[in-house]
Amino acid sequence: MSQIDTGAKAPAFEAPRDGGETVRLADFAGRTVVLYFYPKDDTSGCTTEAIGFSEKAAEFAAAGAVVIGMSKDSVKKHDKFRDKHALNVILISDEGGDICERYGVWVEKSMYGKTYFGIERATFVIDGAGVVTHVWRKVKVPGHVDAVLAAITG
Repeated sequence: MSQIDTGAKAPAFEAPRDGGETVRLADFAGRTVVLYFYPKDDTSGCTTEAIGFSEKAAEFAAAGAVVIGMSKDSVKKHDKFRDKHALNVILISDEGGDICERYGVWVEKSMYGKTYFGIERATFVIDGAGVVTHVWRKVKVPGHVDAVLAAITG
């Protein structure tokens, strides 16, 4: 597993998104990409984060950025999640976990004394040249969307 830090070239990816289309990082060349990884559709923290990014989508777009959320949930689950909460960010399905591995967000976690592997809530800002400019790991949802927007808009 790799650890992606600022200044690194963002690992390329190609994966299905909500609605069934395929998305590639290369599709956004020349634009800023906010790529956020989250554990699971329709759980409280993940829902709050997705709604937060959706509510600020116009501000991210005005700053030249596209917001992409990624989890291991299926496209079908993403579609239900999107529709239930009126989300307007891209939701990518990484069911096999390959992209999560390449970004270093598939990590060992523990809860109630049990250890397991899961997605670490993390956000990466990737510039138009494909270079990672900002990284947040172990994200706490409150205030996070505003912090990401502030980092992009300066």
